[in-house]
Amino acid sequence: MLPMNVVELTKQLISIPSESRYSNRAVSDFLSTLMAELGFQVEELTYWDDTEEKVSLVARRGRGAGGLGLLCHSDTVPGGDDWEPFSPHVENGRLYGRGSCDMKGALAASLVAASRVSENVLQHPVWVIVASDEEAGLRGAQKVVAESRMFLESPPRYGVVCEATGMIPVYAHKGVVNFLVTAHGVSAHSSTGKGESASLKIAPFLAEMAELKGRFDSEDRFLNPEFDPPSSGLNLVINDWSTAHNVTSARTDCRICFRAMPNAAVDEAIALIEESARRYDLDATLQVKLDPFCGDRECTLSGAACRVTGAAAAVNVPYGTEAFIYQHHLEAVVLGPGNIAQAHTAGEFIDVGELEAAVEVYGALIDEFCAAE
Repeated sequence: MLPMNVVELTKQLISIPSESRYSNRAVSDFLSTLMAELGFQVEELTYWDDTEEKVSLVARRGRGAGGLGLLCHSDTVPGGDDWEPFSPHVENGRLYGRGSCDMKGALAASLVAASRVSENVLQHPVWVIVASDEEAGLRGAQKVVAESRMFLESPPRYGVVCEATGMIPVYAHKGVVNFLVTAHGVSAHSSTGKGESASLKIAPFLAEMAELKGRFDSEDRFLNPEFDPPSSGLNLVINDWSTAHNVTSARTDCRICFRAMPNAAVDEAIALIEESARRYDLDATLQVKLDPFCGDRECTLSGAACRVTGAAAAVNVPYGTEAFIYQHHLEAVVLGPGNIAQAHTAGEFIDVGELEAAVEVYGALIDEFCAAE
């Protein structure tokens, strides 16, 4: 096989749509074939959500135990209508297209870096793991660590979660807590006086959430000054299912999200939300509780990542990644090309120079953790 070009491979990946709401079978088949051609042993894990088949790939090259995993995902957020998201192009040193930054560029860089090392020099295996549904609850990565035969037999010792960090190593980030709180009413034309508005029923709860946000943003026990911002970022959105203004709403949903941090009274925060919902006879469901990623700034992998990138020190960030899932199975850092501000945007792009630099950084880490004794 001829040496791969990271820009051209990223373009190929972008041109195969893999929005989380649809199946990622097409891009997974492309990747599986490519990884097999590169000499990887490839394991496929599949499941179905409500309507779509989802595929995660676990690929390993080389024998032995340990080694380094480059941990990626193949799905993207929706492409959008205000641009041509699946027609990648380079302009002024930037590669545009849905997934260029999050995270098909980093996936391409991982594969190019892995393709450059001869299997003859590998003392430990190099892994490329490509999960599904990172943008929809991290279900693919959860399936990998729970069900992958290769991963469970002998996981990599080290793992780089290849999300966009501007090539600055990240040793920790916040977790996620998501609630669904629902009020039930009775639908009727408002002129009849026979309805019961779910929206009015939930209103006192919403007022308490506004007060609670103030507490979360100011009381020391809910804060962690190691992070910027140091607060949990409590947020909520409301849906009354497009009820007309002259009809009482039969159901109103409030979705609540906040960012869990270590040593920041997360369980107390959850209990306060649940108590408020009970006080107003609302249904409250804790839908997601993902722990923070709490790595070690001074660990072996963080030190190596700083050395090969030239970063002064590993940092923490307020957003989340699949490091949530992998941290219980290996030593991890988050490190990838691109700016998180570009993720999920119309006109998403990645700097070509940074994309090419990622190949060299991942290659240096492969050399250190897979090719050295």
